[in-house]
Amino acid sequence: MSKADHPATPAAWRQRPERSNLLLLRVMTWISLRLGRRASRCVLYGIAAYFLLANAAARQASRDYLRRVLNLPDVPGGARVGWHAVFRHFLSFASAIHDRVYLINDRFHLFDIRIHQEHLVAEMTAAQQGVFLMGAHVGSFEVLRAVGRQQPGLRVAMVMYEKNARKLNAALGAINPAAQQDIVSLGQVDSMLRVNELLDSGSVVGMLADRCLNHDVSRPLPFLGAPAEFPVGPFRMAAILRRPVLFMVGIYGGKNRYDIHFETLADFSSLPAGGRDAAVQAAMARYALLLEQHCRTAPYNWFNFFDFWQAGQPLPAANPVPPHD
Repeated sequence: MSKADHPATPAAWRQRPERSNLLLLRVMTWISLRLGRRASRCVLYGIAAYFLLANAAARQASRDYLRRVLNLPDVPGGARVGWHAVFRHFLSFASAIHDRVYLINDRFHLFDIRIHQEHLVAEMTAAQQGVFLMGAHVGSFEVLRAVGRQQPGLRVAMVMYEKNARKLNAALGAINPAAQQDIVSLGQVDSMLRVNELLDSGSVVGMLADRCLNHDVSRPLPFLGAPAEFPVGPFRMAAILRRPVLFMVGIYGGKNRYDIHFETLADFSSLPAGGRDAAVQAAMARYALLLEQHCRTAPYNWFNFFDFWQAGQPLPAANPVPPHD
């Protein structure tokens, strides 16, 4: 462990009661697929309004984030961030979750999806070069499925904590029982071996690298004007396996618009002796910088509804709608 690293604070976002309801998700899926996206979106306004009024912790977390990303004065309680802004924030999250129903069912024709820097993925897919794809709880990671439509050889596997893997499998089953997705659970004896096998086969291995897990180590990085804790684990795994890393976000632009952005993050394939920690630090710093840039460009796409900057204390808030893991 580097001197800059330390044990992460308890990942309270993982310990919060699960708000998603599989029966409700199945009902919502049925309504969405039969009534269509436009008609079923009406329900989202009610969901966003409910949590705006009922979830004070998520509301405060939203205000704190929006104050930072919009460069507003630091007023106690976030008074300068109005109800309309918080409602828009919740509605964006609800919209991204709702669109998962259509994306997982491969109904890409409903969306205006624009891919930026697609050649970065195409080159690695053509060369059968396994690559890590570092995402975040920003926008939609599911729109990556649209890239697979244009890149038939693209295979994406997700690496996540075991509990979240079970939740995602359950959600996929509720939305589309036929959906197939490789998911590798962290914490298993053979997790690293499984990831390495996928990379050797030329797969893209996706990780959401903005939340610390219990027992992980974290490192403080500048983010939106203050230090925030980021997990070291995803970057250290890429360095140990000596693989290239791309950054990816799928930004929701309103209505049916998504913009998928790829950026070069790091290439650990030729690390010099003793240079791993410096390379990990550089990759993490660039990740935080790219994440901040996209948050400022699309501020309502940030879907971490807890106090992201609170160091050394439990994270008290809850996600306002089903988790985006």
